[in-house]
Amino acid sequence: VTETRSDLEDLHLYATPREQRFRMFASLEFEGQLYMTPYDFIQAVTSDEPKHAKKWRSLSKQELNQILMETPPVWKGSSKLFRNLNEKGVISYTEYLFLLCILTKPHAGFRIAFNMFDTDGNEMVDKKEFLVLQEIFRKKNEKREKRGDEEKRAMLRLQLYGYHTPTNSVLKPEGEDLVPRSYWDTLRRSTSQALFSDLAERIEDISSSLSDTTLLVHFFGKKGKAELNFEDFYRFMDNLQTEVLEIEFLSYSNGMSTISEEDFAHILLRYTNVENTSSYLENMRCSIPEEKGITFEEFRSFFQFLNNLEDFAIAMQMYNFASRSIGQDEFKRAVYVATGVKLSPHLVNTVFKIFDVDRDDQLSYKEFIGIMKDRLNRGFRGYKPIQRYTTFKSCVRKELYSR
Repeated sequence: VTETRSDLEDLHLYATPREQRFRMFASLEFEGQLYMTPYDFIQAVTSDEPKHAKKWRSLSKQELNQILMETPPVWKGSSKLFRNLNEKGVISYTEYLFLLCILTKPHAGFRIAFNMFDTDGNEMVDKKEFLVLQEIFRKKNEKREKRGDEEKRAMLRLQLYGYHTPTNSVLKPEGEDLVPRSYWDTLRRSTSQALFSDLAERIEDISSSLSDTTLLVHFFGKKGKAELNFEDFYRFMDNLQTEVLEIEFLSYSNGMSTISEEDFAHILLRYTNVENTSSYLENMRCSIPEEKGITFEEFRSFFQFLNNLEDFAIAMQMYNFASRSIGQDEFKRAVYVATGVKLSPHLVNTVFKIFDVDRDDQLSYKEFIGIMKDRLNRGFRGYKPIQRYTTFKSCVRKELYSR
């Protein structure tokens, strides 16, 4: 049995932005619950919409077991894991939220994230401890729900979580600001032993009704008895960040070792709420007439820095308090002091030429921090496609590659 998206389209009206995006890209259904494949997840974080109209294909128990049997163990992970798995994997909605958080988590925060799951403090995380994450995400998500048709919301929760959940009594009134705290902030505030104890009891009740997923088998083995250590957890998170960045970079590099400065600007601005992106692009074209290119290492270092944006914002605020704008040398120093990331002079110059709209060779808090905070909400806010201009240089690059 297959169901088209239009069959349950009305549920979209009762979904949060995260839920809507998951439903839009998910392609599999098992016992009424929706799942993404690894390919679906990659598409969800690198594209504005699925490449092809999809149906939710129903998996049989035998098909699901075969997929899970072919899942590699965590020690075989790599920065090509999701691309290698492609359609042979299942990712639940709560795991989708978890993976999205990983993409914006600084490396220094990986240990904190691991310790949140390690409730008994034995430096290892077992399957039960990891499943507590699902309850925390579910509770967090329900607090963000708008009031609506309770029957529809119940159907949606069953579709996303695979089991019925009680209606949350703490719903936001219509019109109230629904901007959430981050999920990691929720985790940090939810790690008291008492709360984990309560959630662990609930996990005992519902775990029998939950199906294993690719992520659970990857972390804890086919029997679910393995434990996850920090080194493997760190490697998985680092690999996922690298893999998504590689995919974005390669989609613009056309087989070359660099992407153009203009393409770099497109990638930075694609998930922001900037209304007039053409002014940023035109400003950069005028300021950098000769293309030098951005390497993958420069590209990766910038996004590592971006994941530390909150710490950097504090340094930027100090310049604001002193009524000082920030030049390229100050910017590079502030990045290193706040995040430990060294950005190349050419990369810093490119960033300035993109965001220094008034062309005073200074960068203000408003010109940069506000826009980049939007960028960190990859896929969470409304996606606004940016027209990709074709320049003579990019045509030459494509022609050279095609040969």
